[in-house]
Amino acid sequence: MQLSSDIWVYALIRRVELAGSFATVARKGDARGGAVLIKTIDRRTGRTRLWSEAVSRDGESIWMRPLPSEAEADIDAYIDRAARIDPDIWVVEIEDADGARFLTKTVDGG
Repeated sequence: MQLSSDIWVYALIRRVELAGSFATVARKGDARGGAVLIKTIDRRTGRTRLWSEAVSRDGESIWMRPLPSEAEADIDAYIDRAARIDPDIWVVEIEDADGARFLTKTVDGG
């Protein structure tokens, strides 16, 4: 059984907060089955990355970077396009030097 999107998102935010970092829901999607995009931001360096859930060649769920750019404007434009295509999408922003450490599946393209 897979968790609903809203429970997974709020559990992620709680994990981030317990580690002393900051996370927020930037866009709320469908509570039960909305896809989730994770935007990680390191405010000290300005490095921004976007993560999306995908399926590997082996059928394993992984997190990957759908956009190679680390420019926040490019990432925000990608998120806007994704939200127009899929209005059920969630966007979570994590402010942490290594925000990807909070993702619960394998991370590809760290």
